[in-house]
Amino acid sequence: MDAFYASVEQRDNPELRGKPLAVGGSAARGVVAAASYEARVFGVHSAMPSVTAKRKCPDLIFVPPRFDVYKAVSQQIRAIFAEYTPLIEPLSLDEAYLDVTENLKGMAIATEIAAEIRARIAEVTGLNASAGISYNKFLAKMASDLNKPNGQAVITPKNGPGFVEALPVKKFHGVGPATAERMRKYGIETGLDLKQKSLAFLQEHFGKSGPYFYGIARGIDERLVRPDQIRKSAGAEDTFVEDITDFDLARLELKPLAEKVWRYCEAQGISGKTVTVKIKYSDFTQATRSRTKATPVANAADILDTASALLATVYPFKRAIRLLGVTLSSLTNASVGDDAEQQPQFDLDL
Repeated sequence: MDAFYASVEQRDNPELRGKPLAVGGSAARGVVAAASYEARVFGVHSAMPSVTAKRKCPDLIFVPPRFDVYKAVSQQIRAIFAEYTPLIEPLSLDEAYLDVTENLKGMAIATEIAAEIRARIAEVTGLNASAGISYNKFLAKMASDLNKPNGQAVITPKNGPGFVEALPVKKFHGVGPATAERMRKYGIETGLDLKQKSLAFLQEHFGKSGPYFYGIARGIDERLVRPDQIRKSAGAEDTFVEDITDFDLARLELKPLAEKVWRYCEAQGISGKTVTVKIKYSDFTQATRSRTKATPVANAADILDTASALLATVYPFKRAIRLLGVTLSSLTNASVGDDAEQQPQFDLDL
């Protein structure tokens, strides 16, 4: 979906249309969850501190997120996908992989399927979607960004390897800033540079990700579209109105986060063994601390106790804290359903 949260807000409020818009917290302390295309012209993007976004775009309008509305629209879109194929692997509320090799419409050309799905989404929701079509997941993902907004692109088997060779690795899906910087230190800045490294080299320096990088450098990605993929984590975050330096106050702020995470787990009938605390300091540097328990946590208090112990490992704080987050991972329960898969780990303002 194109600027999904922001587009929903502009759809539902005509006064916001054509204006630079950010969905997220207040201009003083929040973080941008989504930015309209009008705001992106000014360099505003998701995950940007709201104060930075406001500085880049003084006329930026902030609206609070409405995740219940976004989820409802996502379910409408998911229902449209299901008219074409049962092989749907959601990545978030606004993005999914579809395998249409054999589809319910009996259509032979994937580009026509993508165009029809996009038209149906516009008809049903009033929103625009973009699509990438290719012979594997990595290239389909990369193609989906080529003609945004409201467009689609194809990367064929013939063109796939050449496309990857010319692409900067920092633009690869699955290569974050830290990994891109590590690659740069080894002389890897393009897909061609990556292709010239041996499998042994990539395994030595990038561990389990080595074979994946070796494959995508050649336009190869054997991962299947998996509709039964289980969500890996559940988490919540809070950016504070004022920075925190006191441990007891910081621990107090962990309580509603632990409770929010556990409410989600209870609703889905799941639990997890690994608790992670995220600490973002006043200078926007951050740290994480994790602990894996022998058995799944039993309640919110269990999450809170573990999170508090983890927070204590960084006290005294090296500087004031502006944000805390709590995540539960190593989730366990074979019956986790589609609803759990649909919900990404949001930065939730409490």
